[in-house]
Amino acid sequence: MVKSESRLIIKKNKVGILGGSFDPAHKGHLLISKEAIKRFNLQNVIWAITKRNPFKKKTSISLNNRIKYCKKIIGSNKFIKVKFYEDIINSNKTFDLINHISKNKKNKIYFIMGADNLIKFHKWYKSKSISEKCKIIVFDRYGYKKRSLNSSTYKRLNKENLKFIEFKRVNISSSQLRKI
Repeated sequence: MVKSESRLIIKKNKVGILGGSFDPAHKGHLLISKEAIKRFNLQNVIWAITKRNPFKKKTSISLNNRIKYCKKIIGSNKFIKVKFYEDIINSNKTFDLINHISKNKKNKIYFIMGADNLIKFHKWYKSKSISEKCKIIVFDRYGYKKRSLNSSTYKRLNKENLKFIEFKRVNISSSQLRKI
């Protein structure tokens, strides 16, 4: 804490959240986490694993195996933490997760997603409130740039709260890996 002109200024911890089913985790998750840390000076990134993505029918790998695989992908990158919050917050909603992590007033939240998720973001539970509570970092994904930049969410949000990152795209997705 720094004292400045008789008021206390609390230094914020910049925390990135990359949520999803990680079914399975892959090097793209790791690369965008590292890039977010570098570009936004984040202290860490939490990979918040969900039992089931509300927009998908099922997962192909058990939760415990997905957690183990995430930890394997992360390797020695100590700035990334794998967490499962659903039993603590009794929800799989991003809004509830952000509220939980925001309880620590020192945390400033940066929610990380791929461009494919931005297209459907307006359908997420309390999406408008999510965008008011944190900064949203959107990483370009092969084949999604045009649709995501034309999405209602991108057009509606203040560009201060939403950053679209042109990125050396990783042409891989969990759904592609499941087909292998």
